[in-house]
Amino acid sequence: MTTLIQNKDVRLLTAGIAVARATAALPQTAQSSIFTITGGRILVVALVGEVTTAIQAQATTVQLIGTPTSGTAVNLTNSTGDVNGKEIGATVTLPTTLGGTAVVNNAGGNITPSATWLLLRTGTIDLKTVASSTGSVKWDLLYIPLDTGVSVAAA
Repeated sequence: MTTLIQNKDVRLLTAGIAVARATAALPQTAQSSIFTITGGRILVVALVGEVTTAIQAQATTVQLIGTPTSGTAVNLTNSTGDVNGKEIGATVTLPTTLGGTAVVNNAGGNITPSATWLLLRTGTIDLKTVASSTGSVKWDLLYIPLDTGVSVAAA
């Protein structure tokens, strides 16, 4: 028996589901959730932050962390992605390897996509800063659900 796939199902298989988080100030030398995963596992296709209010000109390194409800948190980036003085339109993306440096691009520059998709479980995706700097970032997540009933919401 052959089953036809609807157009929206094809888009899901090739691109994923998009979730946007409104712009918010950077955490102040702290770790803060940017997305919450409920109901199971997801495959992260892309995670992109875009600066919407210029970031203060001082060393401000950032980390993206997968924090499961049970189990051990995984550092998706190391702490050397520096957003020091980044202007409106600059972007932060996942590295090309797990635990690599967060890729920080200048405004108008091409975004470097992650070369590896990430499997994350029920829990949160967090942003951690190691400085208290002014500035705001808007986040966009593209994911594929791997379990029935899984969803992701902006935190």
